[in-house]
Amino acid sequence: MNDQNSGAYRYFVTYTGVKLPFKLVSPLAEQEVANRNTFFRGYFDEQERLLGFQKVIYGEVELEHKYQYHGNGVLKRAEITDADGELTVLCFDEEGNSDKNSAG
Repeated sequence: MNDQNSGAYRYFVTYTGVKLPFKLVSPLAEQEVANRNTFFRGYFDEQERLLGFQKVIYGEVELEHKYQYHGNGVLKRAEITDADGELTVLCFDEEGNSDKNSAG
């Protein structure tokens, strides 16, 4: 999986929510990550919107989410890559409804 944003990562214990985008919670200092088997590393834009995150287990990326937003701040597209490398793409309209007719 892609490690393109490694310089801008922030680290977290877990996430919350059932609706996308997930919210990363319980921040970790970078030095705390070395002592953990599992953690989330996320990257954000200037407006503190989550652009994506990776779930890291024993040093390996097990799950990755990438998010894009409409101009109004509502989630536009989510790309989810699971542990098997399977990619799922979800698209949403400007009101946050699933856009079944769009590939993004």
